[in-house]
Amino acid sequence: MTGTVFGLGEVAQATIALALAGVMGLLLGKLNIRGVGLGIGGVLFAGIALGDIASRTGVHFNPEMMEFVREFGLILFVFTIGIEVGPGFFASLRKSGLQLNTLAASIVLLGVAVTVALHYAFDIPVPALVGIMSGAVTNTPGLGAATQALADMGAGADAVATPSLGYAVAYPFGIVGILLAMLLVRFAAGVDIPAEARAYDAHRRKGSGTLPSLDVVVRNENLDGLTLGEVPGLFDAGVVRSRMRKSGELMVPQRDTVLAVGNILHLVGPAEKLQAMRLVLGVESETKLSTQGTELSWARILVTDNAASGHRLRSLRLEESYGVSVSRIMRAGLEIPAQGDGTLEFGDIVTVVGPRDMIQKVRGILGDEKRRLDRVDFPGVFLGIVLGVILGSIPIAVPGLPAPLKLGLAGGPLVVAILLGRLGSWGPFTWVMPPAANHALREFGIILFLAVVGLKAGDRFLDTLITGDGLSWVLYGATITLVPLIAVGVIGRFVLGLNYLSLCGVLAGSMTDPPALAFANAQNESPAASVAYATVYPLVMGLRIFAPQLLVLLLL
Repeated sequence: MTGTVFGLGEVAQATIALALAGVMGLLLGKLNIRGVGLGIGGVLFAGIALGDIASRTGVHFNPEMMEFVREFGLILFVFTIGIEVGPGFFASLRKSGLQLNTLAASIVLLGVAVTVALHYAFDIPVPALVGIMSGAVTNTPGLGAATQALADMGAGADAVATPSLGYAVAYPFGIVGILLAMLLVRFAAGVDIPAEARAYDAHRRKGSGTLPSLDVVVRNENLDGLTLGEVPGLFDAGVVRSRMRKSGELMVPQRDTVLAVGNILHLVGPAEKLQAMRLVLGVESETKLSTQGTELSWARILVTDNAASGHRLRSLRLEESYGVSVSRIMRAGLEIPAQGDGTLEFGDIVTVVGPRDMIQKVRGILGDEKRRLDRVDFPGVFLGIVLGVILGSIPIAVPGLPAPLKLGLAGGPLVVAILLGRLGSWGPFTWVMPPAANHALREFGIILFLAVVGLKAGDRFLDTLITGDGLSWVLYGATITLVPLIAVGVIGRFVLGLNYLSLCGVLAGSMTDPPALAFANAQNESPAASVAYATVYPLVMGLRIFAPQLLVLLLL
């Protein structure tokens, strides 16, 4: 350090600079025009301003210290993202999420293709190129991955700092460009927003995540005298029998319960399977089987015991040992049938029907400790970071690449966190984090990262923007932003007929851009945009982090 302020030591001086960048940047990010602002990106620009002032006054910061803070902030950020998206990551790639994720991935891949084309057309240096791309798609972890990849390749200090300049130059239009793409598709298609909201609500009700139920009177005489286990499709085929009325008594049906004509079964499962069972059993009952006024009761129990988490429902032998039935499982906001070969996950909410005293015993087996979801298991967090850093440091030989590929300090912790978030818990470790704590750690990490990036890039930013290639970089960034968004937006709307509000969520999610999501949500109170954003976010975040690393390895 060749300059100090008021005789402060290196640690004190760096701490003050980082804190000032955080304060000024967060206040700047709250300023918005018609709901659009810099958000957390304000920290980067505040850091640039402070870095410029520090450079002009001869104040310099310990580079090793700043590098550690930058990388640790990035690790915190991507790890908490992985923990958040892990439980729903693989589910988002199936069923209805497949089309949305395909469109979002297409935006990412098309953006990479445009970036490569610009590189060869205008001979843009690779360090600037990956920074421009990350700023054009408003993806900060991508910037971290690019910076890390350059450092791993042995690039000089100037080259490692260049992505930050490209990011800062391209970032503002990156935010505006997403909104322009949404508006262009809207006006080109003549979208009626209220009509789109009604159509989405109708579709959502049709495919609701809440499992329906049906009471069926047995009329099929061929089933008279058979046990329930002998009825085709009644066990382990997507339908759950939660209760049964037999000889005027309400009971929990077991596999060995003998069936008789006139018995009533309460079934839970997908609508089409319920109707199929109705055809097998008999007719829909006018009498609804309720536990009120009977010896049976029902309760929703939270799975928090490590001994139950990760085990198949059948292995717990709840029906055989306690005479209870598990009728539904709520996971990540969706109800799924309780099948014997299904595996319980930490945080699941199961609906249990049976005698009251037995339900209390089942609570002890499953856990039902809500406080475990309200605290951060820091041993699990630090173990996950250790595993993530180790994974990120493993070289992966890829044919055709000049050097081994590494997930790095951005990709390694992200992959590990997704897997651990999906696992939920193991032994004494838990990887379920309260939303408020997750958000706080994530924001803290990205603030540290952006503050350091800004401070290091500040001494070159104005010169690059005014007398250097800054204006050209703005145009390159605008191209990377608009071409993929408009192309996929047009295909999604005019070719695939995707709901416009859902399409807006895909466009915002493909850029992992919260301000764009806020703009999309402001068009209508429908949750369509938020649902689509959350569906594509996990996959897109992974692609955005890995893409800059591949470009560095392929083009440098």
